[in-house]
Formats: sequence, structure tokens, C-alpha cells
Amino acid sequence: MNYRAVEPTGEYVASLEHGADWRAEIESLAAEVDAEAAWFTALGAVQDAEIWFYNQDTLEYEPVSFDEPLEVASCVGNVSWLEGERFAHTHAVLSRPDGTALAGHLNAATVFAGEVYMRTFEEPLEREHDETTDLDLWL
Repeated sequence: MNYRAVEPTGEYVASLEHGADWRAEIESLAAEVDAEAAWFTALGAVQDAEIWFYNQDTLEYEPVSFDEPLEVASCVGNVSWLEGERFAHTHAVLSRPDGTALAGHLNAATVFAGEVYMRTFEEPLEREHDETTDLDLWL
């Protein structure tokens, strides 16, 4: 296990812009407040979504797209640096009108309405390639 202490530098709340990309809006908030590392939670609704499932056998993401309105019942993630860019590593639980839940790594979604709480940290987090998992992780 790798770990380190983090020092919080700020807390922010934001409303995401209708019609924008969900993850891009979170990355824009991080850029606006000059966050090099952050943790966030969010909720709301999206008009469509692409979630990814990481196949541990093939070591590849498998995308699944949904072209329908969905509730964002829960969304958590963090902001770090990946290949020189801010990256919002975002996971979400989405629900259909009948309560069916869909979950995974939220790659893209069109905002219907969204609210975010973000806590920023002093030290930057940098993702690096992990040979064992073939993922870009904090090391």
C-alpha cells in the first residue's frame, strides 16, 4: 500500500452547466480553482452516458453507452495529473426510471443538472503507469 498525508487547501461547490460534458465540467472546476489534486462527490441527472468496465483479464476498458436520461444517484472521484493534464477519475452509479442501477467508470455524460462538492489538496497527485494492472495509478 502506498499512502501519504494530504493537506486540504479549499472546499468548493458548483453547479454543472446544462448540456456540458459531466467529467469535463469537473476538470474545468479544478482548473478554475487551480487544483492539482482534489476529491469530489456529485449528484444530479444526465441525458446520456458512457461508462467503462475494466476487464481484469484483458486489462482493457470495455465501454457501454446509454442514450437515455439517467439519475446520477452517486458520483465520486478525484482529480490528479495524467500525461500533463488534469484528469477527473470519475465513478458513478446511474439509475433508470424503474430503479435499475448502472455503475462504473464514468467516461462521458451530457449534464442535465449536476451539483458538485470538491475538496482540494496542497500537493499534486500524479498518475503513473502500473505494470501489474496496466492502469495509470498514484504510485
